[in-house]
Amino acid sequence: MFSYFPHTDDDIRQMLERIGVKSLDDLYSDVPADFIYKGEYDLPEAMDEQEVREFFEAVAAKNPRMKVLVGAGAYDHYTPSVIPYITSRSEFITAYTPYQCEISQGTLRYIFEYQSMICALTGMDVSNASMYDGPTAAAEAMRMAVACAKKKNTVLISSGLLPHVREVIRTYAKYYGTTIEEIEMVEGRTSLESLKKLMESGDVAGAIVPGINRFGVIEDLTGFAEALHAQKAILVEYCDPSALAVTKTPAGWDADVAVGDGQPLGIPLCYGGPYVGFMACRKDYMRKLPGRIVGETVDGSGKRAFVLTLQAREQHIRREKATSNICSNESLMALWVTVYLSLMGPKGMQQVNDLSYAGAHELHDKLIGTGKFEKAFDAPFLKEFVLKPLVDVKKLQQALREAGFLAALETEEGLVSFCVTEKHLKDIDPLVDVIKAL
Repeated sequence: MFSYFPHTDDDIRQMLERIGVKSLDDLYSDVPADFIYKGEYDLPEAMDEQEVREFFEAVAAKNPRMKVLVGAGAYDHYTPSVIPYITSRSEFITAYTPYQCEISQGTLRYIFEYQSMICALTGMDVSNASMYDGPTAAAEAMRMAVACAKKKNTVLISSGLLPHVREVIRTYAKYYGTTIEEIEMVEGRTSLESLKKLMESGDVAGAIVPGINRFGVIEDLTGFAEALHAQKAILVEYCDPSALAVTKTPAGWDADVAVGDGQPLGIPLCYGGPYVGFMACRKDYMRKLPGRIVGETVDGSGKRAFVLTLQAREQHIRREKATSNICSNESLMALWVTVYLSLMGPKGMQQVNDLSYAGAHELHDKLIGTGKFEKAFDAPFLKEFVLKPLVDVKKLQQALREAGFLAALETEEGLVSFCVTEKHLKDIDPLVDVIKAL
């Protein structure tokens, strides 16, 4: 029946007998007959390898290839060409999940290095293996705040967090019965006074605020940790890890937990994924950290080796009492950003931010100069910013799309966002020319 299956007719007969059915069709006896397709499948003729390549190249060509200068949590940074080759090496293609340390040294090694680099960027004491993406890392931090505070069940989130981050946090909170309240923004920044007012309830377990908010504004978090710690609540900072090379770290703001998305660390944009979330914390909260922590030790011969130092067993055997039930991680993407950081180094990361900063400020000033925009906020930004449009946003976006640019994403307030990375310095003038022609 299926010529590409290795099983013989006799193999199939024995397997069916073993499970007590007479035919393969009996396996679908619970499916109503109306739902079983009885016609011939509309499959193309067989192709040789070259024809298959040409077919998929034609399909891929239907995807518009645009220059992405929009930001909003997805940043088109340079990816060193050597990364795909290193990540494909056999040393790293070991066990899917590193339970058996003796055969998983490649996996454990790069997770250890990944954790070390995340700690270096954030200033935190300990990092877990990795999370699915930034939004789910933030949601896990929300659960962690409640677990740390014990009897408190409200978590504050800044309205300056990206919309999809806030929505994922709210989704998690709904099914855990946690109350979410939003901290207001004032002049493009998260309001400390709003946070203090919300804390008057006495039920706040923690707050999640951005290091750089959805307007691209670099936040001033002075006083946030003090206000939260005074009520034994924790401060979680949602970060752009690339920007941490030049901005104040979560540790510098006395934050307890740092989360974010590793995508800006050389992961190419590909229609929304794959991404990798990171999560690090002070050692005080290490045992509330979900996922795994890999540590360094020596084997019986005294050679350097890596092991799973900590993995909360409640994730597996007492799920209802666990802070989190996450047991997996974006391992390949964690390896990807580890290689990226090791190749770039501190100087390379500094240069990426210097170029992005210069490009973003050049574009900002030139867009204001077109007379089509007004400044939205008088606040510092790095590579991303928003402006108040004085033209029809839909016409603006259409003109940019037709010219091959993905930019001017509209925010909840009717502002439009732009972003410049080191890859798009040559695209500034062409983009401005499109807008001048409106």
